[in-house]
Amino acid sequence: MKARSDMRYAKRFVFTLALFFLVLALACARAPITGRSQLMLVPQSQLLAMSDDQFETFLSEHEVVKGTDNARMVEEVGRDIARAVEEYFRQNGMFDELDSYKWEFALVAEDQINAFAMPGGKVVVYEGIMPVAKTEAGLATVMAHEVAHVVARHGAERMSHFLLTQLGGLALSVALSEQPQQTQALWMTAYGVGAQVGYLLPYSRLQEKEADKLGLVFMAMAGYDPHAAVDLWQRMAAQKEDGGPPVFLSTHPTDQQRIEYIYDYIPEAMKYYHPKE
Repeated sequence: MKARSDMRYAKRFVFTLALFFLVLALACARAPITGRSQLMLVPQSQLLAMSDDQFETFLSEHEVVKGTDNARMVEEVGRDIARAVEEYFRQNGMFDELDSYKWEFALVAEDQINAFAMPGGKVVVYEGIMPVAKTEAGLATVMAHEVAHVVARHGAERMSHFLLTQLGGLALSVALSEQPQQTQALWMTAYGVGAQVGYLLPYSRLQEKEADKLGLVFMAMAGYDPHAAVDLWQRMAAQKEDGGPPVFLSTHPTDQQRIEYIYDYIPEAMKYYHPKE
């Protein structure tokens, strides 16, 4: 009897293991620019639906600034970045992506030095980051970097790893129904939504490099000089030294090595640069 039980256990283990590797194989995707292999367990359709809901909920709970110079700047820079992203999709044959984006930009009346973007082109900028961004090009650096994380599906990648490692590969739809609070916290953490999440997971070095490179390309294509990115990250680093890291840096670690890396990539990004008229 014990031998049969052990055999059944062994078969179940082999089946589970085989299913695990099958999920990994079927969930592989490629990151833009680098071609890095990514784990993707979260369907884009579900991400877009969640993004619409979460964006509306966030705006209903925060004061949105309208009609000011800063609000107009966020909208203008956002539209420039959006056109650049869509042109990037066309140039790279990513035509299916064009229908996934319904761009919306909001400036929130809070002093946080922070910004984030969600799937489908939902972008939020906090007023506190405007003095650090300082110029349109500085703001373009921030917004293009955040949008780059979304285009490269870094948040979805982090959610997929969580679903696999913490919930045994549970589908997002099941996780939402069975563990809604945990899944909600995961979404907010994955996309850096809000400051009061308890903690914010930093992006990996690979993800940050991808977002830096892709963000520089986007801002260059939008007509903003990529050299402004070095100045922006230096100002961010100065804020960190003056009294604790901004929320923005909780999910976007910066140091001198990173600034040097960005500087080294600027010549490549400049190939896409055409100054705004």
